[in-house]
Amino acid sequence: MAELPKKMGFIGLGLMGLPMATNLVKKTSDDTQLYVYDVVQDSIDKLVKEGGGKVQACGSSKEVADKSDIILSMVPEGSHVRSVYLTPDTGVLASDIQSKILIDMSTIDTGTSLAVRDACAEKHPKARFYDAPVSGGVIGADKGTLTFMMGCAENDTNVDLLRKLLGLMGGNLFACGGASLGLTAKLCNNYCSSLIAIATSEAMNIGMASGMDPRVLANIFHTSTAQSAICDDWNPVPGLCPEAPASRGYKGGFKVQLMAKDVGLAVDSAERVGVKLALGEAGLGVYREACVDERCKDLDSRVVYRLLGGKEDWREEFPGQVEMRRDETRRLLKRAKEEGL
Repeated sequence: MAELPKKMGFIGLGLMGLPMATNLVKKTSDDTQLYVYDVVQDSIDKLVKEGGGKVQACGSSKEVADKSDIILSMVPEGSHVRSVYLTPDTGVLASDIQSKILIDMSTIDTGTSLAVRDACAEKHPKARFYDAPVSGGVIGADKGTLTFMMGCAENDTNVDLLRKLLGLMGGNLFACGGASLGLTAKLCNNYCSSLIAIATSEAMNIGMASGMDPRVLANIFHTSTAQSAICDDWNPVPGLCPEAPASRGYKGGFKVQLMAKDVGLAVDSAERVGVKLALGEAGLGVYREACVDERCKDLDSRVVYRLLGGKEDWREEFPGQVEMRRDETRRLLKRAKEEGL
């Protein structure tokens, strides 16, 4: 198994990046140093304070690259990725990175990722740049259970190292076949997830408007063909999933603006490769509308339930107790695992 370097770099300490970097600090050896940079100083200070001497603050992406043997980045948009890597005096590629490995975990357009990869190959032929976007949201980042979609082949010379490193932050790792295909997988996933959130919101609205307890309907979904991670873990209806952003006023989670961005990128990708979409433009319109709605913007993307007129105070109409089948399923799975079944 490949050995992890003792000097690692992490650029981007936002809602996703900070908990991901925190997991690296917790799960790497005591002699590992993590060099970090973010445009928000408070985020750097927080990680340094909690890092127990394992985290060193840097003043630019270049400084991170100067001091690290492997560099990871996690930023919101393609323009930010270009800035991190391509800024002439302060970007990663301004450093003498030689044969270092660069891993961008951001969800961006494939064109930008390939442009950065090409620039890396031209300026530093021995270095390697990989796209490795994630799925699982802030909850997955906190728990270290993210899915990583790696833009490489299964037989890539660095795949073992990638698995060992990214496995500290996630539980499912997939080699998607080649450069930018990790991003292709991520955009396909978010396209599908975004539409499921809308469909779940609409279906729950239909049920409640007809007089049905949303917990009963969610239980039916869980045991039927409408079952999904959105229904079970990220349900748009407040109160159905205690850990979901919907149950905390849609705070945290994956911002609706970012979902609109990703759906837009997926729709653009479909057009570029000649794939006909039946729902893409309609779904994109819903998220774009939510982005400019004062009740929804800056909140978790499942806030589309609110945009669509979903009932958030449903407990007044359905006050009884209903056991969630999802919880019983998890208890049984946990017990089976503990007993080695």
